[in-house]
Amino acid sequence: MILHCVFCTFRPDVPSEKRRQILSDLAAFSRTLNGVLGFDHGPNRDFEGKSPQVTDGFVIRFSETADLSAYAEHPTHKALGQRLCDLCVGGADGIMVVDLECDGAA
Repeated sequence: MILHCVFCTFRPDVPSEKRRQILSDLAAFSRTLNGVLGFDHGPNRDFEGKSPQVTDGFVIRFSETADLSAYAEHPTHKALGQRLCDLCVGGADGIMVVDLECDGAA
């Protein structure tokens, strides 16, 4: 399983409704794809004080790397990704992506 973790630093002038909308649109898109096991998103609460610059994030669980690759190359993903970049501080620089390979055992 691949955990595709995306951490965003939204611009301060972006209203919370626009933030929620892009994350909801990404969630809805992910549900249309094969190999997506789940999508979770929300605001960063930074309980440990280690990521104050991150405002929001999401995690998509993919069955395998090929599913993540199909998502990454999909035209809808590219369009949504551009919308997300447009809302973040510094564009793409305001987004951090971490892909974790996990065994899926809980």
